[in-house]
Amino acid sequence: MSETTRPAWLIAAPFLFVALWSGGYVAAKIGLQDIEPLTLLVVRYALVVALMLVLFLAFRPPLPTTRAGWIHLAVVGALIQTVYFGFCYLSFGEGTAAGTVALVMVLQPIVVAILSPGTTGERVGLRRWAGLLLALTGTVIVITARSAIETPPILGLTFAVVGLVGMIGATLYEKRNGVSSHPITSNLIGFAAGLIGILPFALALETQAITWTVGLGGVLAYLILGNSLVATTVLLAMIRHGEVARVSALMFLIPPLSAVFAWVMLGEIMPPLAWGGIVLAGVGVIVATRRA
Repeated sequence: MSETTRPAWLIAAPFLFVALWSGGYVAAKIGLQDIEPLTLLVVRYALVVALMLVLFLAFRPPLPTTRAGWIHLAVVGALIQTVYFGFCYLSFGEGTAAGTVALVMVLQPIVVAILSPGTTGERVGLRRWAGLLLALTGTVIVITARSAIETPPILGLTFAVVGLVGMIGATLYEKRNGVSSHPITSNLIGFAAGLIGILPFALALETQAITWTVGLGGVLAYLILGNSLVATTVLLAMIRHGEVARVSALMFLIPPLSAVFAWVMLGEIMPPLAWGGIVLAGVGVIVATRRA
């Protein structure tokens, strides 16, 4: 899209997305003190679907007019809500730190940039590659600094990598096949697909025991409104309106910011070297996302 046709809200969209998405890792980690990981997702998705049904009945937004439109929204929803969030939460359940799970996601922008020319036809220039590599270097510094203090569990890291694959697939699929749809419609179908995908595993693998607390209520409110509705809607809109490699570069900011949130709210240690990596990652994202 040209600068003259880009919606004005896209200027603030990256900042809103990064802040809300980063906080979701810490919120999930806090919520798992009172509920099992997949059960948390079932409750979260069920409440989102219920809310979307109410809004759908109130506003009557248009539904997809083709079978392909229904399939597209369901596939993107399943990749993000079932694969990405499902395996990230399983990683949390194995004891992996919130900051560590977020750091695994730094591979997404690099993989997306490599695959974009062949899957979406988007070219990634030298300046953007330089920014991506600079951001990757900064994030690797953060990972190295944290790993010297805490060694993450192998199974937890494996789950995080599978979640990463889900997000990469959703990003490329949305960019290649994305169709314009009303936010209520896309969220209703997407989260319904995620709920259908997660529910059998939650029933088979977990006890569904829940300790209802004020803290868990606050976590669910944040995950439903901030992480599920606003952040996911903004992410998909940015992918449709902009280059997929530029949008994916924002993911480099999420691990450092998540680590900061985890340091403040969960007491996860942030070594001095990690702060330098955060600054370097931020500079790289500015270079990679800046328009010529």
